[in-house]
Amino acid sequence: MSELQQVALNSYVGFDTITSQIEKKLLKRGFQLNVILVGETGLGKSTLVNTLFASHLIDSKGRHSAEDASRQTVEIQAVSHEMIENGVKLRLTIVDTPGYGDQVNNDNCWEPIIKYIKDQHAIYLRKELTATRERYVQDTRIHCCLFFIAPTGHALKPIDILVLKRLSEVVNVVPVIAKSDSMTLEERVAFKERIRQELVHHDIQLYPYESDEDDEGERELNQRVKETVPFAIVGSEKNVVIDGKEVRGRRNRWGVINVEDENHCEFVHLRDFLTRTHLQDLIETTAHIHYEAFRTKQLLALKEAQQRGAAPNSGGQYANGSSSSGGGANGVAV
Repeated sequence: MSELQQVALNSYVGFDTITSQIEKKLLKRGFQLNVILVGETGLGKSTLVNTLFASHLIDSKGRHSAEDASRQTVEIQAVSHEMIENGVKLRLTIVDTPGYGDQVNNDNCWEPIIKYIKDQHAIYLRKELTATRERYVQDTRIHCCLFFIAPTGHALKPIDILVLKRLSEVVNVVPVIAKSDSMTLEERVAFKERIRQELVHHDIQLYPYESDEDDEGERELNQRVKETVPFAIVGSEKNVVIDGKEVRGRRNRWGVINVEDENHCEFVHLRDFLTRTHLQDLIETTAHIHYEAFRTKQLLALKEAQQRGAAPNSGGQYANGSSSSGGGANGVAV
């Protein structure tokens, strides 16, 4: 193997324009971001997403008056929108899930959510392995899970820990403390620290992850994020007037909560994290870590089945009754 040698160019060749060529191709194709919302009923999941993207993307299930009937998400629902900002096209899919912990028996209440995430990996893998596959496979894999924590001010509930543990194995989890204006600043700081201690104690690995490929700047940025997580947020689609200026916020008996004021909540930090600093990394981490782990497991299971003389049927089930998706309903039939 020949050694790599650096050559001094005598004149300009032009291959340094490859970055602008790539940018042009990517801008033409656009980007895809898929976010799943997980948490108890009534924590303002829909409102936060609408606030994050400054658009009414999904309807809130909250009641507007005492006479309104109680509403809640009863099944997993996906809503997609195409957004354009300064020439950059983003196809955003929001997946809303039923509030877990709402039933008398909450055993395995997280399984439909885990299954949905794995099913998106399975769909992508099947398309990838098709003989005449599409040039660009539509990406429905979940890139980010916003996990909503109730502002109790005490500790994570046992069910929160169980759900976080399972989710962190298959998706990038970003925890947020919902409706954080219900706590004082001192209560919020103590609550955040208690949650971080519990995450360490239960060995729950949340996004962003450490990587040898990160440079010093990226490591410092990720460290600041880890020191902030969970994000204490307040969502609002309404405008209120503060000092003659309209801002997004909420008015209560003590005054006005300005959503975009860092002294009031950490909404700005969450928005910057999701859209301005880590959006592309969320997509790449999904592909290189979570999907790759799923893909490897599936193909090894398929190889093992073929060696045993078993082949998956159309439903992804092997002849011995095992599932090719490791417990999900949608296995990969190749």
